[in-house]
Amino acid sequence: MKLLSLFSLVMLFQMITCAQSTDELPVVPKVDLNRYLGKWYEIATIPMRFQLGCNCVTAEYSLKENGRVKVVNSCRKDSPAGLFKSVTGQAKVVKGSNNAKLKVSFFWPFWGNYWIIQLDQENYQWAVVSDPSRKTLWILSRVPQMDEELYGKLVDYCQSTGLNTDLLVKTDQSCYY
Repeated sequence: MKLLSLFSLVMLFQMITCAQSTDELPVVPKVDLNRYLGKWYEIATIPMRFQLGCNCVTAEYSLKENGRVKVVNSCRKDSPAGLFKSVTGQAKVVKGSNNAKLKVSFFWPFWGNYWIIQLDQENYQWAVVSDPSRKTLWILSRVPQMDEELYGKLVDYCQSTGLNTDLLVKTDQSCYY
């Protein structure tokens, strides 16, 4: 009986974790890539190893002649007055995604997922980006500070999609104001 109970518990756990991992993260219906280009300020993120110690984080996107997107991520290391660091990569649109899903590479041949899951469709003033595994999260804005009410709504949305917002850290953008 104990063995059957243990087996049932293991099967239930597998069903729950499989169900969670197969729910596809929803993306926005369409992105006008030309309007998305330009400079974005990181408002908050689930920090990745390569982002540790970064302040005043920005991402700048521009169109390349080959149709791909040039990506320049930059930050100040260890403090808002710290050493300026940047890395340049490229992104390509995933076919059939209406520009809402991209693949980004900073180190060939490795490509990561960049899925736009929320976007100010009217003015392109803010965006939320993640990946299908839900391990990454960036809340972006065209300006260094975001209205707290809007920020709260975006965090709530992220929670509703299964993103772990407990890991979300606001980015120090004090060098811009």
